[in-house]
Amino acid sequence: MSDVDAVVVGAGVIGLAVVRALALTGRSVIVLETERLIGSVTSSRNSEVIHSGIYYPQGSLKARLCVEGRRRLYEFCDAHGVGYQRCGKLIVATNEKERPAVEALFQKGLANGVEDLVWLSAAEATAMEPALHCVGALFAPSTGILDSHGFMLAMRGDAEDHGAAIAFNTPFLSAKIEDDGIVISAGGAEPTTLKTAALINCAGLQASKVARAIVGLEHALVPETRYAKGNYFALTGRSPFRRLIYPAPHSHGLGVHLTFDLAGQVRFGPDVEWIEEIDYAVDPRRCEGFSEAIRSYWPGLRDDALVAAYAGIRPKISGPADSAADFRLDGPERHGVRGLVNLFGIESPGLTSSLAIAEQVVASLPG
Repeated sequence: MSDVDAVVVGAGVIGLAVVRALALTGRSVIVLETERLIGSVTSSRNSEVIHSGIYYPQGSLKARLCVEGRRRLYEFCDAHGVGYQRCGKLIVATNEKERPAVEALFQKGLANGVEDLVWLSAAEATAMEPALHCVGALFAPSTGILDSHGFMLAMRGDAEDHGAAIAFNTPFLSAKIEDDGIVISAGGAEPTTLKTAALINCAGLQASKVARAIVGLEHALVPETRYAKGNYFALTGRSPFRRLIYPAPHSHGLGVHLTFDLAGQVRFGPDVEWIEEIDYAVDPRRCEGFSEAIRSYWPGLRDDALVAAYAGIRPKISGPADSAADFRLDGPERHGVRGLVNLFGIESPGLTSSLAIAEQVVASLPG
């Protein structure tokens, strides 16, 4: 007999979405969280953008879960009073060489089920955003921004209202797969053990480390999690833009884009800086590269307009020379372990996809 129906590792946005979905089914759930707060690592260091589902290959988990997750996310925010703004986004070609890539995104988005996309000429785009420079742009009106912390608090509230519990300052240490469940060791100076019917690894940056600490799971099935740091710079003064502005994407990111929060604070980023150890310091010297990238679509950026803001780290399962990897939701069909789900490489659009990811995780577990 198990002590609890399910254990979730990690109380970031994905872990909270999963524990909420599990609790709503009536399961007893405990979340193991190393930190003292929810969402204090990757989930608190991003652009807070609700993505449309444009960038990802047709049929991929990222494409399907982003489109479905966006719909669920807007509905959730409306139902729970979470702040958001459906501001829309312009993805711009700043020269003729970039036009084919942005036009390809138009077709990819349509194939993924994003039906409200509009192709704009340079004149149409600058009529919407006069400070913008481009030769053409893709307009995605269903893109938005949200209060990500408010979203996480609302999910926590739902989960706890249905009996879930979060154990803060309680790192996952190890697990052992047995015939009738999974035995987990967790805690700091005085570890404790508990038995569960289901273990869901939502540890983000530490997901591969957690998976390798599960005795009975074949380690060859665990990918390496690589750290791609994304630095952000904030704008001093007012912005002339009312919509998000994105350049043409590259292989491991969406380029240095212009976003803002619900208070109107504009930030630029993230870039991609591959690192070996977790480090959130922003090097002010990167400002020069940011300014050059931004001026390709906003020539009016002032020389002294940027200040270092913050950094986040993407948990990637592809390296600098590889094509971007899809999400991995590794359930029993991949590794053969009943009740175990490992989530690897949940980077952008993980926030947008979170509610849809949670539903898929729950569906993969025994009833």
